[in-house]
Amino acid sequence: MSTAPAYSEDKGGSAGPGEPEYGHDPASGGIFSSDYKRHDDLKEMLDTNKDSLKLEAMKRIVAMIARGKNASDLFPAVVKNVACKNIEVKKLVYVYLVRYAEEQQDLALLSISTFQRGLKDPNQLIRASALRVLSSIRVPIIVPIMMLAIKEAASDMSPYVRKTAAHAIPKLYSLDSDQKDQLIEVIEKLLADKTTLVAGSVVMAFEEVCPERIDLIHKNYRKLCNLLIDVEEWGQVVIISMLTRYARTQFLSPTQNESLLEENPEKAFYGSEEDEAKGTGSEETTATALPARKPYVMDPDHRLLLRNTKPLLQSRSAAVVMAVAQLYFHLAPKAEVGVIAKALVRLLRSHSEVQYVVLQNVATMSIKRRGMFEPYLKSFYIRSTDPTQIKILKLEVLTNLANETNIPTVLREFQTYIRSMDKDFVAATIQAIGRCATNIGRVRDTCLNGLVQLLSNRDELVVAESVVVIKKLLQMQPAQHGEIIKHLAKLTDNIQVPMARASILWLIGEYCEHVPKMAPDVLRKMAKSFTAEEDIVKLQVINLAAKLYLTNSKQTKLLTQYVLSLAKYDQNYDIRDRARFTRQLIVPSEQGGTLSRHAKKLFLAPKPAPVLESSFKDRDHFQLGSLSHLLNAKATGYQELPDWPEEAPDPSVRNVEVPEWTKCSNREKRKEKEKPFYSDSEGESGPTESADSEPESETESDSKSSSASGSGESSSESDNEDQDEDEDKGRGSESEQSEEEGEKKKKKKKKKVPEGHEEDSSSDEGSDSSSSSSESEMTSESEEEQVEPTSWRRKTPPSSKSAPAAKEISLLDLEDFTPPSIQPVSPPMVVSTSLAADLEGLTLTDSSLVPSLLSPVPGVGRQELLHRVAGEGLAVDYAFSRQPFSGDPHMVSVHIYFSNNSETPIKGLHVGTPKLPAGISIQEFPEIESLAPGESATAIMGINFCDSTQAANFQLCTQTRQFYVSIQPPVGELMAPVFMSENEFKKEQGKLTGMNEITEKLMLPDTCRSDHIVVQKVTATANLGRVPCGTSDEYRFAGRTLTSGSLVLMTLDARPAGTAQLTVNSEKMVIGTMLVKDVIQALTQ
Repeated sequence: MSTAPAYSEDKGGSAGPGEPEYGHDPASGGIFSSDYKRHDDLKEMLDTNKDSLKLEAMKRIVAMIARGKNASDLFPAVVKNVACKNIEVKKLVYVYLVRYAEEQQDLALLSISTFQRGLKDPNQLIRASALRVLSSIRVPIIVPIMMLAIKEAASDMSPYVRKTAAHAIPKLYSLDSDQKDQLIEVIEKLLADKTTLVAGSVVMAFEEVCPERIDLIHKNYRKLCNLLIDVEEWGQVVIISMLTRYARTQFLSPTQNESLLEENPEKAFYGSEEDEAKGTGSEETTATALPARKPYVMDPDHRLLLRNTKPLLQSRSAAVVMAVAQLYFHLAPKAEVGVIAKALVRLLRSHSEVQYVVLQNVATMSIKRRGMFEPYLKSFYIRSTDPTQIKILKLEVLTNLANETNIPTVLREFQTYIRSMDKDFVAATIQAIGRCATNIGRVRDTCLNGLVQLLSNRDELVVAESVVVIKKLLQMQPAQHGEIIKHLAKLTDNIQVPMARASILWLIGEYCEHVPKMAPDVLRKMAKSFTAEEDIVKLQVINLAAKLYLTNSKQTKLLTQYVLSLAKYDQNYDIRDRARFTRQLIVPSEQGGTLSRHAKKLFLAPKPAPVLESSFKDRDHFQLGSLSHLLNAKATGYQELPDWPEEAPDPSVRNVEVPEWTKCSNREKRKEKEKPFYSDSEGESGPTESADSEPESETESDSKSSSASGSGESSSESDNEDQDEDEDKGRGSESEQSEEEGEKKKKKKKKKVPEGHEEDSSSDEGSDSSSSSSESEMTSESEEEQVEPTSWRRKTPPSSKSAPAAKEISLLDLEDFTPPSIQPVSPPMVVSTSLAADLEGLTLTDSSLVPSLLSPVPGVGRQELLHRVAGEGLAVDYAFSRQPFSGDPHMVSVHIYFSNNSETPIKGLHVGTPKLPAGISIQEFPEIESLAPGESATAIMGINFCDSTQAANFQLCTQTRQFYVSIQPPVGELMAPVFMSENEFKKEQGKLTGMNEITEKLMLPDTCRSDHIVVQKVTATANLGRVPCGTSDEYRFAGRTLTSGSLVLMTLDARPAGTAQLTVNSEKMVIGTMLVKDVIQALTQ
């Protein structure tokens, strides 16, 4: 019963001796009194030794904070529990401290040592929370401690802690900008991080601290492009925005080629609005003119950015889609910008806030890229449920998209909108009709007549807006529309909206010769009501009086003097000044100046017709998607979008250098220097394999680490490095699988890794963490790679070769077909592989013994590309050799066989301009100058199928004819074999389960029961490598898709009775499904 007085005492603000006074809190009162009582309970709970009570107390405190209640008086009781051993309690304590550390700085400073101990905690969440609290204490005195903590966290083993360090950098920079140089060093270190968790945060820190240091991005550009698909959505937006500005400074404008092809040589270097407004006719002339000029060649890194961002148009985040859309708008060639239209239209089904931002950007884009949105015209039709601001923006887009073809449809829509109850929307519709009439000459009269009909509308606002628009349209052809001016003059008695009355008076004064009888009468009526008119109307009455005085002074002289006298004493100084100025100008006087003689020219000078333009016309100088573009004003912190450079900067700055120590030939020195090669993040993989396995497994694992690495950064400079560098890169790739495994195996590793795998091995970690990368992500690398020397072709094992693509034909068609000699890879040969690798370390030669064991198994033979009848004597066959294409390792090497069966020589054999689907590219063979009758010739061309079975369509051209031909690969030729051990196979297979696993049962015929036949049929169907297996009735095969480097693992479990189960594991589900179908067909034939 004693609690009642206590509560009343709390309400009154008094407290007993020794008790804290809660009443001084401004929020104190009756309804909060129970909270103060509960605070005492919370303090007692926090002081107990029971973790369960502490946890309950912290949960209640955090809940209070979430509800917006002040819990700052609990700070001393909470901060004591920073050192609590219970992880859950400690995490909640840090959540509380992050909220109140800035307010209670003195108390927080007392716990600095505790936070510093938290930075050494074995739990990564505690380390990150401690750093977050430390960076929230905004006291300059602890800047050195914060700097030290950030530097340590930047080298932490946990990517989550490194991410928190990146978040702390801008906080420290805002507290003390003098630390910029040291923070840039930390940013540079974090930019080199290979984990997707850190990428977005460190780029944000880069943007806040040193956006001008573009040199820090050069070495990390390709890595950021490749990691982009797997970064969290917030980070994707930040990275894309940064890369947009980076690309504008490092690459040439993709529209410069179109400008160079203009007929006028003095035309501006960059594209203009006229270029973009042209139709398909100009595009055709551009295409024909291309060969005559030096063509624009897009930088491979520019293409890498465009290809790796394109899949993000399907992101669930509207911000990411908008970021990619602005990137394409600012960076992509005109022919490729259209891909963003569908994604932006999809966002119009989202919330009204998202619609508003998207429509703002679409309105800007549709001015310069009208054709991009024309197919989606109906998506911008207005719904009755749309908010007013959305309606007006859709009107803007519809007006921008209107042309002579669709204007009838658009005007019918506008006609419906005028009946709306939303008056602001109706006014905007009438303005839109005026703009359409201005832009499209043939509907001007139709629009004008429609607007005149609106003058009889009951709604005064509709009439007023119509008058304003009619006034602007009449200025274009005033002589033809005298009747409309008379009709407007009669409306002065009825229309009360000031802007509309002013517009009518201006029209009557400007074209008074068309209404000579009515104009003086209108002036008489306006003189009567002059004192009651709005200021804008009064100014136009003065103008009307002056113009009539100059053209019809007999009837209007006295009226003009009366109006000027009224205006002379008006309350508004603008009107008084206008009246004095006008009187001195038009009324002759003894002291009249020179201007009085020219008064008629001044008032009645011909005036140009107004141009009704979109309010979004010049907004594209702001970066799309930015706040500045939304407001049409430069916002704080906005960074201008740089102009394109006139000359391309050096692209080699983006090549990643190989450390000097890798060139050391002494093996012992290399071992000593090997450790710094690994980044701090590379020892964090999951469970590791035992390094004590038998030697053959070790060697197989070593080989796998160099040949079966994942996607990652492109390293085009690696092509010219020697074997020693490659060997060390192979070690680096293996260590990314696990730190323990790497440390044990690098002591035994003697095998050299061919150069062809450098770019694959460079970021295995990136591959493991981004197994769901889009297939277009790796397509970009094909254009980055430089031409490899002959030594590359000699040393590269088949695991890095382009998978030869073969056209599907019947295996019964044996014409010009030589049965391949199949050499299956069996376990005894694997043992010899291990032995060969061990012996190789003792030799002084550079040649590798292992690749010979993985010689490619030939696919189908020559197939017909062009029949001699259709080719008028020219017969063309093609075959896939499953050999690497010298120009690009991602391309399929296709051998083309020409045969002249005619009686005349065929001259100028070459590939015409191909029309290829997105992502597919062709490297043409050199032109064959002449092919005599009866002669044959062979050429080699490369095709990058982009991990798809789409056909590559192109033209075979001679001097006189063009033949359309097509090469379509079966799915089994879109991959290259990979050599790996059984343990590695099982480990990778475990990662590719669920939807990434396709299983089918089949019955093997009697003719397909032996190992030799099974391996022969599988490897002939799919370009996969045999993986050793401990059981005799199980077959395993492994490969990687050529473009994206995705693993394809196949298991065939054959029972003695003939039943079998085929399993394919691949993140490319479409490829896996098609591969299962093809292999079953081959095995059951």
